[in-house]
Amino acid sequence: MSDEILINVTLSESRVAVVENGLLQELYFERTDDASYVGNIYMGRVERGLPGMQAAFVNIGLERTAFLHASDILPRHPELNEHGEPVEVPSITELIHQGQKLVVQVIKDPLGSKGARLTTQLSIPSRYLVLLPEVNSLGVSVRIECEEERQRLKGLLRELLGEGSKAGFILRTNAEGVEEAALAKDLDYLRRLWTRIEKTMQSAEPGQCVYEDLSLPFRSLRDLMHASVDKVRIDDRHAWQRACQFAADFFPEWVNRIEQYEADGPLFDLYGAEQEIERALSRTVPLKSGGHIAIDQTEAMTTVDVNTGAFVGSRNLEETIYKTNLEAAQAIARQLRLRNLGGIIIIDFIDMVEDEHKRQVMRTLQRALARDHARTFVSELSALGLVEMTRKRTTESLEHRLCQPCPACEGLGRIKSVETVCNEIFREILRAARQFETGELRVMAAPPVVNRILEEHHRSIAELTEQLGASIQFQPEEQYGQEQFDVVLL
Repeated sequence: MSDEILINVTLSESRVAVVENGLLQELYFERTDDASYVGNIYMGRVERGLPGMQAAFVNIGLERTAFLHASDILPRHPELNEHGEPVEVPSITELIHQGQKLVVQVIKDPLGSKGARLTTQLSIPSRYLVLLPEVNSLGVSVRIECEEERQRLKGLLRELLGEGSKAGFILRTNAEGVEEAALAKDLDYLRRLWTRIEKTMQSAEPGQCVYEDLSLPFRSLRDLMHASVDKVRIDDRHAWQRACQFAADFFPEWVNRIEQYEADGPLFDLYGAEQEIERALSRTVPLKSGGHIAIDQTEAMTTVDVNTGAFVGSRNLEETIYKTNLEAAQAIARQLRLRNLGGIIIIDFIDMVEDEHKRQVMRTLQRALARDHARTFVSELSALGLVEMTRKRTTESLEHRLCQPCPACEGLGRIKSVETVCNEIFREILRAARQFETGELRVMAAPPVVNRILEEHHRSIAELTEQLGASIQFQPEEQYGQEQFDVVLL
């Protein structure tokens, strides 16, 4: 399997595309005036507690106060006690109080009208390790499945830490197969970084950022670079030079995989990345078989509907449905990554009769999701052919970051028909005539609405004029939206 990472850097924006076997799978971007806060550590001040929600609002210097839940406050409370019974989390008012200074880390960017999500359980990642300053334990990423390798890595890390280490660490997926020297280098970097952060904390004021995570190009090298990545292309010379230096410090054996892109065409024209981004903003995704999937985002969840479309198959209906669902399962997993869809996701597969077909579709979906960097949980196929799943969300979806609500429909995806607006105008004329005495009315509306009234409702106009004893003028206004109109008394 051949992977590439494309890094496009401009003055106003940085974009990173992950390409697997010539197909765009993931897109990350960061704008100069809208950078992500995830991973940043702040000195915060508790504004007020919300006992009913077991949470508090914390000011960290951003536009909106951030949200801190009781379960995200140190010390971490065990979910079960020694008898296996659930442990009740203390009240938020017992853990913190209004006006208190608190060191917190952003775990979710502000989404829509919600502020950032915080934790006091700090974690600082490097290439192979994650430092947990407040926890004394060692963990290994669940994506490293070989038990022998897990034990080898733990043993190496214990030797490097020695006796008396008070901090905790997690061995990341990238650590699989690395040698002691690489781990030692990472460990030394994290220790020096934490010493610097602790020093900054001592004099930090509320709202001050005490640690800022790496910028997107370097985060992508740190988190996305792995053995199957054959090449990293960067189209900015300065960014390329800094990336090479960064790689030399953390994974020198892969420096020769990072190259400066100097071709005439734009970097994202490779593998049709720009076209794929444009398609990812569409509601429907065509399948090669002729079927399609329809993706709809709402505030509560994302729904995915699978349809056979023009695909009629060559054998029977059940086989046609089975093949469409198999293809859709792979396409859905890719679209979730590409569109960065998170939260609750409901997939409506086409109803299948045979149990083996259902199992194969679910296995295909699970395998396709295995390469996703975000954590996912998938339930079994329900009797209605629905699959409920969740995908961890830390930033807004691609659509929400690249688009804004339509000014005509305000995000509804529909507007009132011309005929509906015409009838509303007639009702408004009657309402105005009953309230005020007037000899003349002027109606200002969008040209299509005025044209429909004059061409198809002239009888209604004549009847209204006679009934009200007033003349009615209609004035088209180019700047009016289709639903907008005004009835003015002259």
